[in-house]
Amino acid sequence: MKKSLFAGAIAVTSLGAGVAHAQTLDTVMDRGELNCGVSTGLAGFSAPDANGVWQGFDVAKCRAIAAAILDDPMAVNFVPTTGQTRFSALASGEVDVLARNTTWTFTRDIDLNLTFVGTNYYDGQGFMVNREIGVSSAMELDGATVCIQTGTTTELNLADYFRANGMEYEPVPIETNAEAQQQYLAGACDVYTTDVSGLAATRASFENPDNHVILPEVISKEPLGLVVRDGDKQWEGIARWTLMALIAAEELGITSANVAELAQGTDSPEINRILGSEGDFGEMLGLSNDWAVRAIAAAGNYGEIFAANIGDQTPIGLSRGLNAQWTQGGLMYAPPFR
Repeated sequence: MKKSLFAGAIAVTSLGAGVAHAQTLDTVMDRGELNCGVSTGLAGFSAPDANGVWQGFDVAKCRAIAAAILDDPMAVNFVPTTGQTRFSALASGEVDVLARNTTWTFTRDIDLNLTFVGTNYYDGQGFMVNREIGVSSAMELDGATVCIQTGTTTELNLADYFRANGMEYEPVPIETNAEAQQQYLAGACDVYTTDVSGLAATRASFENPDNHVILPEVISKEPLGLVVRDGDKQWEGIARWTLMALIAAEELGITSANVAELAQGTDSPEINRILGSEGDFGEMLGLSNDWAVRAIAAAGNYGEIFAANIGDQTPIGLSRGLNAQWTQGGLMYAPPFR
């Protein structure tokens, strides 16, 4: 079988010099809704429900931003994007923020004129196979056909891993997770590779999920983050500190159930600064000082959002792992609100 290595830059539409889209806040407020770039459908992360309403872990972050700005978590227009189209959609202004399993890398941060405002989910690339083929390790995949989404870090990591381990594979290029699922279940590929969280979400949607195994190897670091355009510091700050407010809220015990009460004032200066009973942090962002109250009330703190959409009591069944609070052995950590 001929080896097929992926080389060169990530295949995305050229973004040129990256014209700054300043004053995004004014645009969103005038429009009356936030344009949020999401996946084409990934259960637990971003997908429309039976009524066509978008739900999920990534969706909740955009609803929090919309609540902080517009006082309405439903004032969001969700724009499905693929690995190939997501960056051009952001650069062109079609979307105001990307919230769709996008890995923070050097070239995306620097060469594509994007700004990652924080890590939303710490992940890594893995492999899923049908239990019937009897494979228990990625080191047994020499000669396999592999379904791989184009325009992603995943295809580059795959090439690196097989080359480093002296193995060959045949890629089966796909554009969306739905296409990957279809091809994988039809037997067009032996293996599906993507972020482990994506594999778990995909497997949960199968008729017989127990027939499929996620192999133990994690071959990369995939810090998935919210992304905005370069050149608008105010908008960057709103996206970053909304995410950080959700993370800090979990650490400090602020929940969707108690946020309104705590907003009246507490003995904790940091809680007071976050929720606006002290200081003028909202004013610094161009928002009212209760912006974080609205963001947290929309869908809860980071832990509530995780548990409701992808946690171990959901069909996705993900443990917190690296995404636990730093006080619990994880990497989730918000800078001080000071």
